[in-house]
Amino acid sequence: MPGFAQTASPARGGRATARLDSGRRRIETCPMEHQGGCHCGSLRVRVWLTKPPADMPVRSCACSFCRAHGTRTVSDPAGRAEIWAEWPLVQEYRFGSATADYLLCRRCGVYIGAVGDTAAGFRCVINTLCLDDRAAFVRQASHPDYDQETVETRLARRARNWMPALVHTVR
Repeated sequence: MPGFAQTASPARGGRATARLDSGRRRIETCPMEHQGGCHCGSLRVRVWLTKPPADMPVRSCACSFCRAHGTRTVSDPAGRAEIWAEWPLVQEYRFGSATADYLLCRRCGVYIGAVGDTAAGFRCVINTLCLDDRAAFVRQASHPDYDQETVETRLARRARNWMPALVHTVR
């Protein structure tokens, strides 16, 4: 399980809190929780987002992996994600620049997301299709093309845009 042993979790969110913006409208400041995982339960995901699912941008990049899997990924740099995995049943897949591990279940084949190290720490994107409330992520997916990015540019983008992640192994 290279790359996962030394990960650290971001600060834990507490009870739901809110503040008022300049227009005196209530703004939630505590992330909203979403759960899910693969079909057989070998990989479980918990995601905390700072916006409702209907307001979250969804991506399905133009790479061959995302096109083949019909992904709909989400990330929130102000949120966080935790993944629990029965590690012998996890298939890590790397391709292209080999800067992220795409996590799939060996038993049922579900793709749950991608993880990788960045200058800002361990980060991830989560495939909304593995979340229990997947239907709430209603925005049309954008299809960015990252093929021409340098490795440095790619890692910097992920540090800015992907969310902090913690992976727990279950034996």
